[in-house]
Amino acid sequence: MGFTVVTDTSGNLLNYQVRKHDIRVIPFSYYVDNEERTCLDTDAFEGERFYSDLGRGTKVTTSQITPRRYEEYFTPILKEGSDILYVSMSSGISGSCDSARIGAAFALEDYPERRIEVVDTLGASLGEGLVALRAAKLRDAGTDLVAAAEELRAYSDRMLNVFTVDDLMFLKRGGRLSNLAAAVGTVLHIKPLLKGSDSGKIVAFAKVRGRRKAIESLAEEYARFAADPQRQTVGIAHAGCRKDAEKLAELINRLRPPKEILIADYEPVTGSHVGPGALALFFESFPGIRKKDLTVNPG
Repeated sequence: MGFTVVTDTSGNLLNYQVRKHDIRVIPFSYYVDNEERTCLDTDAFEGERFYSDLGRGTKVTTSQITPRRYEEYFTPILKEGSDILYVSMSSGISGSCDSARIGAAFALEDYPERRIEVVDTLGASLGEGLVALRAAKLRDAGTDLVAAAEELRAYSDRMLNVFTVDDLMFLKRGGRLSNLAAAVGTVLHIKPLLKGSDSGKIVAFAKVRGRRKAIESLAEEYARFAADPQRQTVGIAHAGCRKDAEKLAELINRLRPPKEILIADYEPVTGSHVGPGALALFFESFPGIRKKDLTVNPG
């Protein structure tokens, strides 16, 4: 048989996508008032309410999934007689990828004839989810596990993750912004533009004046760097700002229409680290794009 595609809830895939493409999803936990919660059912997630509460000061924390929990998820799949391709959140912002590798090693001790490939997407949200969808297509096309994993690593390296946030406090508090000083505005209404680096870390690459300019700048990055847009699916994730996401989609369609645009609420684990008002764009670009210096007219 082929292999089983597994990812986690930080990939932001919607229920229908998971069912349609036969992808298994490991739930990440978050805590509200010390109560553990998960978000496997994306249809039931009230994003607008969650981000409104977060903006008003509701404390949300997250914890890294342990290797043993990964082992618990992987083992039944191996027992079924299937190899596993696990599509992981970026190792540059979370230890979950390393935990998955350790958990995979534990699980394989009892099933040495099986194989688990862990793919570090260098991204999160739909920057991870789009890789999982590509994994399912490769599996369905009959690509073997090792070849699929290698293709997905190359695809992840070409995936440009660019976004803006309303409040850097959330990234700062979680320690997920590598060059904080470069992102801080010195005058009112300055908005940071951020991207995923070649090591999967979050770095600021520009600052612009105002929310509208930030949205336009994301669209401009797409227009400059998207590879064969008519053949690819583009992802947009937002944290309680659906109208801004739709505006960004409108600009993208006007500039260089892609095959498809997926719009999703940031799920609560990743969303709690970017904060209310975060708006992100994910699309396939060219080899080496993560190392490229992106520049924007701050106008």
